[in-house]
Amino acid sequence: MDGAPQVHWSENGEPRTARWQSERGAAPPANIIATDDRMTADEAYGLACQGVGLLWRGDYQNARQMLTAMSHRVDRASLKGPKSRPKAKPALPPAQAFNLERQARAQRARTLGMLLIPLEADYTIPLRRAPDLRLACTEAYGPPRGASLVALRELLGVVGAHEWRRNGVELPGVGFRVHPHYGVFAPIRSEYVELVAKAPLPTSVKSSSVAFDVGTGTGVLAAVLARRGLERVIATDIDARALECARENIERLGLQKRVQVVEADLFPEGHASLVVCNPPWVPARPSSPLEHGIYDPGSRMLKGFLAGLASHLAPGGEGWLLLSDLAEHLGLRSREELLAWIQEAGLRVADRVDARPKHPRAMDESDPLHRARKAEVTSLWRLAAA
Repeated sequence: MDGAPQVHWSENGEPRTARWQSERGAAPPANIIATDDRMTADEAYGLACQGVGLLWRGDYQNARQMLTAMSHRVDRASLKGPKSRPKAKPALPPAQAFNLERQARAQRARTLGMLLIPLEADYTIPLRRAPDLRLACTEAYGPPRGASLVALRELLGVVGAHEWRRNGVELPGVGFRVHPHYGVFAPIRSEYVELVAKAPLPTSVKSSSVAFDVGTGTGVLAAVLARRGLERVIATDIDARALECARENIERLGLQKRVQVVEADLFPEGHASLVVCNPPWVPARPSSPLEHGIYDPGSRMLKGFLAGLASHLAPGGEGWLLLSDLAEHLGLRSREELLAWIQEAGLRVADRVDARPKHPRAMDESDPLHRARKAEVTSLWRLAAA
């Protein structure tokens, strides 16, 4: 066995066992019952709220409709709330609103994650009108390792990731597509990529045309630097998915002679005239392994980058820190803290270039965090040795 959790249930009077498949780290349901198209959405929603896993044995497309119906019920229950809730309530402090929003999203995910789909040993779905998702599952989960159960909600995420990987994400400001892999942070917010594409290069690049891309992810920033003329770019990451994804993107763009992708926790060995880093922007604990590209617990990566930057800069070199101030608007980190970390690391701010976000959530007034998202600014901090 590969160490994956096992789930047990009874079906037609016989005991059953299968692997529990969850790249999001969700715990398997303690109680599982088999069901099909005869179950109503109200019944499914009620059982899911109790933590009962619903193993679907009916039509696959009907399972998708069931998930949509359950989702509507979750959202209605969230909007309705307790009967005692006043019509007008004072605004919560930003950090409290952020934590409550994360809790609500986690509860929503747990409830909807109770609708389960069986996967056979080769990732075939043994249901009527089920699509062939063997390639998508192999990309996300690796080679098949036996029959398993997976939440339909996660399976649909696997399908979406497969489409992104196949079609790529267009980056209009830089003129190429990047193809994210499942579990690797995708550059759908392109403003930080465009900042790297347009910011003036440090003069030291003329004498030492070497750059580091720390925490490369898809490899997008390394590719931008190489296309800007940097002769040698070393892109680092510690995540196996990210390393594979970055190498594939670099090869797809024909930049493998200029970009080297290496496994490293933050910095590679040596010095560079330009060191770029786009750490996760929010200092909070990830609730699943797939959230490490969004949340940086204790600002570990941000602090580590700042602390080690000066010792990896070539004379006259710069570090480019790509960072949103969303955490500041949420009350999770102050500007004073950030500036103090920069100073303590023996660095100075040579310049800062700002960009406003263009993503739809910044304009969505129904978002509980709308005020913070509307005020958000993404910055390229040009840092040099003090």
